[in-house]
Amino acid sequence: MKHKTKPVIIIGSGGHASVLLDVLLSQGIEVIAVSSNESVIERRIFSGINHLRGNEAIYDFSPDDVILVNGVGSMPNNDIRATIHRNFIDKGYRFLTVIADSAIVSEHANIEEGCQILHKAVVQPGTQLSACSIVNTAASVDHDCHIGFNNHIAPGATLSGQVITGDNVHIGTGANIIHCINIGQKTVIGAGATVTKHIEANQIVYPAKNFIQTRK
Repeated sequence: MKHKTKPVIIIGSGGHASVLLDVLLSQGIEVIAVSSNESVIERRIFSGINHLRGNEAIYDFSPDDVILVNGVGSMPNNDIRATIHRNFIDKGYRFLTVIADSAIVSEHANIEEGCQILHKAVVQPGTQLSACSIVNTAASVDHDCHIGFNNHIAPGATLSGQVITGDNVHIGTGANIIHCINIGQKTVIGAGATVTKHIEANQIVYPAKNFIQTRK
């Protein structure tokens, strides 16, 4: 399926950026450059695409002429992705919302600018997905959830209905959150954890026994 948008510049050249590029190319979207501080883009998928040496080079392109894709991966305790988003928004640039064709996204969900919903992910009606958030491969967000700014719902994670998360939350691979749970900002839900009670801000939830540790 071909999607119409301005020419795209992808920020980053790692694994997450390569997945996004693959989605964009499959949708017939023109990617004119990849911005990376690395001297060489080693992944084959970037072959033939113009390489900008660092994000400062993006300022040579007018915000009226291009749209950006934030290809920096989201990891716990790392705010680089959110900082990039805010910095370029402040300078008048916009971020493309990337939705893989194999994803299932309700027309009655609210998806904010710059979100990324990858292959076979599901976002159900009534859900609010805030800017700069990722619903990664085969993750599921059920009805009436409210997902904060710069969340990462990692591959295979499942959120039941009416889950609310704060900003900068990381929900690890294969984690499960039961319905009507609140998760505070800057909390990390470990891979494989099952969450059955509310979690305050700045916590780490480990799998198996759901051991909770306050982040320092």
